Amino acid sequence: MEFTALEEEVAALRRRVREHLGKWGLQDLVDDAQLCVSEFVANVITHVGVGTPTTLAVLMNGAFLRIEVHDPDTRALPTLVAADMDSEGGRGMTLVEAITDRWGVQLLADRKITWCELATALPSPECHDGGPRVTRAEVMFDLYGASGSKLHTSQGRLSIAEGEEAAILIITDLLHWLRSHGRDTDDVLDRAQMRFETQVSEIRS
Repeated sequence: MEFTALEEEVAALRRRVREHLGKWGLQDLVDDAQLCVSEFVANVITHVGVGTPTTLAVLMNGAFLRIEVHDPDTRALPTLVAADMDSEGGRGMTLVEAITDRWGVQLLADRKITWCELATALPSPECHDGGPRVTRAEVMFDLYGASGSKLHTSQGRLSIAEGEEAAILIITDLLHWLRSHGRDTDDVLDRAQMRFETQVSEIRS
C-alpha cells in the first residue's frame, strides 16, 4: 500500500492491517502488528520527513508475519535508543524490539526497507485461515483442472498469480453454464458482486 508519511495516515494504515490479518485468521497478532506499523511510520515522519512517499507491505515469510515499510532515504536508519523514563520519545524501536521476533533494515540502491517479523504459530505460510469461503475456493482449485493439469505449483500450492488465473477460468466456465441454461450472466455477476461487498463490509465491521 503506497501512502504519504503523515500522522493522519496512520489510523487508515492500522485499519488496513487489522482487516488484512482478520481475513488471514491472524487476529491475535493485530495489536502488535499495528504498533509496529505506527512506530515505523512515525520514524519516517520524524527522521525522513513529513510527506515522504512511503510503502507498507504485509506478507508471510515462512510461518512468520512480515511487516515492511519502504522509504527513499538510505541514510536515516532506525536505531535502539536507551530512553529515560521521562523522555517523550526514543522508545519506538525499543517497543518493536520487545514485541517482535526479529527486525532489521535492508538497504537498496533507491530505498531502505525497515522490517519486522512476528511468529504466527502456523506450521506453514499456506495454513493461514481465510475463513470458510476461502477454504471452499481452495477446495475447488484442488478439484479443478486447467488444460488437463492440476492447478498446483511444484510445492503443491497455488501462487497468487496462478490462483487469479484459476479463478478467472472457473468463473468463465460457470458463466458458460449459466448462459446454456438461459440465465442472464450480467445479472448473476451483479448479484455476486453485491453479495461479496456485503460480506466484506460485515467482516470489516
